[in-house]
Amino acid sequence: MEELLRDIIGPDSNAINWWQMSTRGIFIFLLTLLLIRFGDKRIFSKNSAFDIALGVIMGSVLSRAITGNAPFLPTVFTSLVLVALHRILASLACHSSIGNFIKGKTQQLVKNGELLNDQMNKHRITQNDLEEAMRSNGKSVELKDIENAFLERSGSISIIVRK
Repeated sequence: MEELLRDIIGPDSNAINWWQMSTRGIFIFLLTLLLIRFGDKRIFSKNSAFDIALGVIMGSVLSRAITGNAPFLPTVFTSLVLVALHRILASLACHSSIGNFIKGKTQQLVKNGELLNDQMNKHRITQNDLEEAMRSNGKSVELKDIENAFLERSGSISIIVRK
């Protein structure tokens, strides 16, 4: 079985030919689809650094399996372990205080129309950044019209307009 697999996907080196790399690519593509379905749709969406980190690592690890720069089966196994770890940590984040560490914490930037300068400076958010978020959300660009503004865990800024 191992010899048949080696004939199909090639050796774990740069000495693989075009069709072995293509076969690896097809296998890794199908595996990636399965990993995303198992892990969560969030892995590759615009979310927290926690989700983005796994997306970047998965891209790097899986590309090595395709090009033969790393042993194929250990690389596939590592991908499975990383997705399982992401899922376990995401579950822990939902049920414990570790969630703020793993996923981050929302920070208030504006309260009752007043800038919270300490928070703005701490997160390196300028008033121009805030005004850009207000325009992007189709909101007023007058600070006095903003009841609250928050820097979300994803890095986006949400705006609550006074009623």
